Amino acid sequence: MMSFRLALVFLALALLPASAFARDYKLGALEISQPWARATASTAPAGGGYLTVTNRGTTPDRLVSASSPVADKVQIHEMKMDGNIMRMREVGHGLEIAPGATVKLAPGGFHLMMMGLKEPLKQGARVPLTLVFEKAGRIDVELDVGSMGATQPPHDM
Repeated sequence: MMSFRLALVFLALALLPASAFARDYKLGALEISQPWARATASTAPAGGGYLTVTNRGTTPDRLVSASSPVADKVQIHEMKMDGNIMRMREVGHGLEIAPGATVKLAPGGFHLMMMGLKEPLKQGARVPLTLVFEKAGRIDVELDVGSMGATQPPHDM
């Protein structure tokens, strides 16, 4: 009887979508979901970090900085087209998360740039990251590392 129940539990877990396994974080009115990074080549000096922040509150907040023990520094960057040229720049004033808004840090747009990597980001690993918000404060999260060139979070999160 016990093995039948156990089999049902495993079956139910197997049928859940991959996103159900993702680690989500909450800091006050802010929800941080799907934190991930791309694997990097062994000689890469930098790597990108991605996540989604939703502000469930009634006042704006701002992602002002981030840090990780795997990099010398982490900057908030924006990538956008300038005519036919892709430009990337640091967002020095931080990234506002308006009340009720969701801001997605993803390849090709806003993202976290981990510079001065101390070791390559390896697929399947987890990278510790500290996010600092102007009002909500600090929170430690982990980035799940997907494949090189991935455009979305790893499915095994």
